[in-house]
Amino acid sequence: MSATFTNTLRRAALLLAFAGSFSALSSSAGLAFSSEAQQQCTGDAFRLCSSEIPNIPKITACMIKQRANLSAGCRSVMDRDAAKSTKVAAQ
Repeated sequence: MSATFTNTLRRAALLLAFAGSFSALSSSAGLAFSSEAQQQCTGDAFRLCSSEIPNIPKITACMIKQRANLSAGCRSVMDRDAAKSTKVAAQ
């Protein structure tokens, strides 16, 4: 296999693992993340938390810990989604 193909395959696998992580989170009692959060935060997750992929709880903890380093779009969407989850859980 060529190095380019291997890198592309690795990146695709990581992207799927990260997307799956967000999907699993949205179905759990914890934070629920929207598809918009997936779009806005995938780059941040790879940049800041790639060592934690595919461990869902570790990705979540890392993204929360790295909140100050998240892109503005990701931070905004995560804050909004977390507020919605908190509101729903309180009802």
